[in-house]
Amino acid sequence: MTNEQIVLIGGLWTDVSVWADVAAALGPSAVPVSLPAHASATLDDQVAAVLAAVDAAPGKSVVVGHSAACTLAWLAADARPDRVAKVVLIGGYPSSDGAQYAAFFAVQDGFMAFPGWEPFEGADAADLDEQARASFAANAVPVPEGVATGVVRWTDERRFDVPVVLICPEFTPAQAREWIDAGELPELAKAKHLTLVDIDSGHWPMLTRPAELAALLRDSAGR
Repeated sequence: MTNEQIVLIGGLWTDVSVWADVAAALGPSAVPVSLPAHASATLDDQVAAVLAAVDAAPGKSVVVGHSAACTLAWLAADARPDRVAKVVLIGGYPSSDGAQYAAFFAVQDGFMAFPGWEPFEGADAADLDEQARASFAANAVPVPEGVATGVVRWTDERRFDVPVVLICPEFTPAQAREWIDAGELPELAKAKHLTLVDIDSGHWPMLTRPAELAALLRDSAGR
């Protein structure tokens, strides 16, 4: 068992509560990060919140990002390659240099609101029942425009030395490998130590498979 802290970063529209069951299973090593979501928050502000968690640890951290926050996790490795022991990506991958962080849906009144379930019908949300969907939508945190449209910049190639585990929920490891080989995921293509792991779930395994996800995170951290 690793003594390293496991920093948990939720994807779009989530707060730390999305990690409740996973964090309970992981115990004291779990550190869910509260990301700034006020109107003037920027991508840099969210990166700073992640780095504050990494810097507060007595040793190295395993940094876990879900969905769009896979980019936040990788930005932590870019900024602190000597402090991040491993990056675990769940259902996503780092953006390319110069890309916007998460400008996927319309921004109105300074925020990108949760767009409802229609864009996620199919494999993404197939294992979320109506109660889970209603709860997620009711608690969805609008993403500040300065976060969604923030431009991603990579600065330190030592990030490629940091081991990466990609947990594949609504897609398979074989599909991820095809995307990497096709040049669609350039940051992962350059990672020197990449492991692909399957989990049988939709896009939000922390909600639908928390015990299994926690076991995978514990295993990934302990390797």
